[in-house]
Amino acid sequence: PSVPRHTNRLINEKSPYLLQHAHNPVDWYPWGQEAFDKAKTENKLIFLSVGYSTCHWCHVMEEESFKSKEIGEIMNEHFVCIKVDREERPDVDKVYMTFVQATSGGGGWPMSVWLTPDLKPFAGGTYFPPEDGVHRVGFRTVLLRIAEQWKENKDALLESSQRILEALRQTSEIRVQGQESPPPAKEVMDTCFQQLSRSYDEDYGGFSKSPKFPTPVNLNFLFTYWALHRTTPEGARALQMALHTLKMMARGGIHDHIGQGFHRYSTDQRWHVPHFEKMLYDQGQLAAMYSRAFQISGDEFFADVVRDILLYVLRDLSDQAGGFYSAEDADSYPTTASREKREGAFCVWAAKELRALLPDPVEGATEGTTLGDVFMHHYGVEEAGNVDPLKDPYQELKGKNVLIARCPPELTAAQFGLEPGQLSALLQECQQRLSSARAQRPRPHLDTKMLAAWNGLMISGFAQAGAALAEQGYVSRAAQAAAFLRTHLFDPDSGRLLRSCYQGKHNSVEQSAVPIQGFLEDYVFVIQALFDLYEASLEQGWLEWALHLQHMQDKLFWDPKGFAYFSTEADDPSLLLRLKDDQDGAEPTPNSIAVTNLLRAACYSGHMDWVEKAGKILAAFSERLQKVPITLPEMVRATAVFHHTLKQVVVCGDPQGEDTKEMLHCVRSVFSPNKVLMVADGDSAGFLYRQLPFLASLERKDGKATAYICSNFTCSLPVTSVQELRGMLSP
Repeated sequence: PSVPRHTNRLINEKSPYLLQHAHNPVDWYPWGQEAFDKAKTENKLIFLSVGYSTCHWCHVMEEESFKSKEIGEIMNEHFVCIKVDREERPDVDKVYMTFVQATSGGGGWPMSVWLTPDLKPFAGGTYFPPEDGVHRVGFRTVLLRIAEQWKENKDALLESSQRILEALRQTSEIRVQGQESPPPAKEVMDTCFQQLSRSYDEDYGGFSKSPKFPTPVNLNFLFTYWALHRTTPEGARALQMALHTLKMMARGGIHDHIGQGFHRYSTDQRWHVPHFEKMLYDQGQLAAMYSRAFQISGDEFFADVVRDILLYVLRDLSDQAGGFYSAEDADSYPTTASREKREGAFCVWAAKELRALLPDPVEGATEGTTLGDVFMHHYGVEEAGNVDPLKDPYQELKGKNVLIARCPPELTAAQFGLEPGQLSALLQECQQRLSSARAQRPRPHLDTKMLAAWNGLMISGFAQAGAALAEQGYVSRAAQAAAFLRTHLFDPDSGRLLRSCYQGKHNSVEQSAVPIQGFLEDYVFVIQALFDLYEASLEQGWLEWALHLQHMQDKLFWDPKGFAYFSTEADDPSLLLRLKDDQDGAEPTPNSIAVTNLLRAACYSGHMDWVEKAGKILAAFSERLQKVPITLPEMVRATAVFHHTLKQVVVCGDPQGEDTKEMLHCVRSVFSPNKVLMVADGDSAGFLYRQLPFLASLERKDGKATAYICSNFTCSLPVTSVQELRGMLSP
């Protein structure tokens, strides 16, 4: 490779996204005091650019503008330019995205914001083309106009930025109003169900026409709604909506049929043509959703999808030390000789290519049938490509096919005169061949940053899958990742989580010179993961760590006046707003998960003030939950759990005994959204017995493993029959 012409300060950073921009002619600074001081000393405006390493339009804007010497000179002359990886610093991203959404009506990445030297925003947007077009002002023009305004109307700009900040402060505040209490569960649940039902796509599943996102929060809500209304038509519809959506996604092009795992979202209604990046947080949440679908339905189809997702993560997103990487890019070079990356190049196929790779005649099929014929029919492959040109504006996928299972396996088998079992073996053979062929292509960029929050979501995915599918290997992988977090993303001296660490040279794990402290989302997703891991492994050490982190979360983020948790700590002067997220999106908002975490923590510790805290969060969000519950489906779900009171399912017995294992398998195989599981093994010196003295009074009946269903530490009569226990676990 040629020696780079330019190198800026980002070369000293660890984030893969920041390093991607280290050789731009732009004099980039990372977010920090050096840049802030320079802006004040030189009385310059700040240009803030926020993105992430697998963001397609971030790459486009870099190619067009940030690699341009001429545009770089304008930026360097008039602005102090700061680059932020939104995955490293979600706090910075959230403050300025709140501004961009409020002033432009939309948002997204790359985010481009202009700030005064004291960090107050006054202009912003997302992607800008380099030059003026018919419908859009170009980036160069915007830069020059803003520089001119600063020169001519500095006072007006400063005044305007102050007004904007005050308005944002008022509109973004979430706090309890007067004596408000948690909203009633029934009304909030019913309204949320009706709102989701109205937006549901009866044909293809999902909750919009296009683009279409997986939205695990919606599916999780629907499973809980079904569990609490399973004898009603509404309950049946909720379950049908969730299972149909998961089936259509798994058959669609959003699911990588050759390389496993799920892409970020579908650009069309049919889940066919995806945006090809793969994110860790999607894999973690979807593994959990498909595990629940399997628990509820018993359909092996869903268990196979769980195994598929976890195979992808084990193979492609796992660090040797035990952590999980953040993402894989959408763009890659079509061949080793290509000079330009294309979206989806790693994943798509020309019909001619498939025929060449799968020429073998198929025994027992209609005469003349090849493997290629069967595979191409099943996955909707067309000679001229199967991508709608309207979904491919830059013609990157012209003549290519995105695989989508167009029809059930039984129909494909019938089409070629095959037995269903025979078809399954043939498709598997085809997939292995194509996987080997694909391995010869240049791989997309891998973001090897490891984030506490997203690792938490993935640990939950492995732990829940291990419990639901009775796969001990998945539980062990979850435990390995949790041990990784404790080693690399936890500071034992302060007792606090860290946000991120990075793959270093020779497979080492590195930390930034100044580590980024954990945010609220890191705490809630890691605490949730540790509870899930305890229930799957029964290792009490994970429980102990979870309760420690819950105390630390309360100390760092709780709002004693307005209730609920702030997303960030109080002591960062560079953050102009201390916000509380108010929408469940690609990931649930942290306060939504915090409610359930607090209820679980109370069950495992006996600290009932945590139940009170959970109620206070719901009270703070009460107005939003009652008016637009569809924006917070995970918190609506938590409202139901709060009002129904969690069941403590206590199994008394030797964890290694067959009778205990049978009872545990029963508890784990039933989907029950309002239970926590614990084992009373008779070790009165153990952590759980010290936390919960009532466990000492529970005994095995007739020397057999015995279950008790407890509520607020008051227990049912003992149960020794698995069938009886199964009946009692229904909400």
